[in-house]
Amino acid sequence: MSTRADRQLSAMRLARDCAQLGARVRTIHHLTGLNPRDVQRLFFSDPQAIPRGRPPNSLEWYHGANLIARAESSIFMSIYRRLRNTGFGAAETLVGAYRGYQAVCQCPHRISFDRAFDLASHTDGIWLASTPVFDVIACPTCGSDVLMAIGTMVHAGDNCPFCKLVQRYSCDPRLQASFPKHGMATTPATSTEPMLWNQPTFS
Repeated sequence: MSTRADRQLSAMRLARDCAQLGARVRTIHHLTGLNPRDVQRLFFSDPQAIPRGRPPNSLEWYHGANLIARAESSIFMSIYRRLRNTGFGAAETLVGAYRGYQAVCQCPHRISFDRAFDLASHTDGIWLASTPVFDVIACPTCGSDVLMAIGTMVHAGDNCPFCKLVQRYSCDPRLQASFPKHGMATTPATSTEPMLWNQPTFS
């Protein structure tokens, strides 16, 4: 049984990891329960380095985001969902999934840690959200894990960012730079052969 000291140390380690990944004080507070003033004092020695500005709101952002941002959102949430399904806690899953997303996607990363926190909140119905509004579903055309609003149907890849990436890839240098061929998985994932995400093959 963990003691209060154990829980405090765990919260401090989580806060440190989040701060290193660029989290706002508000986000760290939600994830750890630590007092915002303590978070700022312990992890942001330079006040000018504290992330500021309007917090991300994925409810109004995701549907208007460009193709690369929606694809990277789906990649992050695919990793997050698979880790959550193995039994990890939400906060540690968020940190692990974000690191996995950074390792998979090319710089510059379109999804900030705070954006990832917001996406996870509205997919699991935790932290910032009382009920889920997003879900991760498999595209019936390419097999990719896609972040969608709950209730959205994917017909023949119409709403799938990865299907659209395949269609536009050969004539769009931005897509080629963001998703180089050598970084793509070419074998569809199955229930017995898990991958980070089911990325379609580019020809």
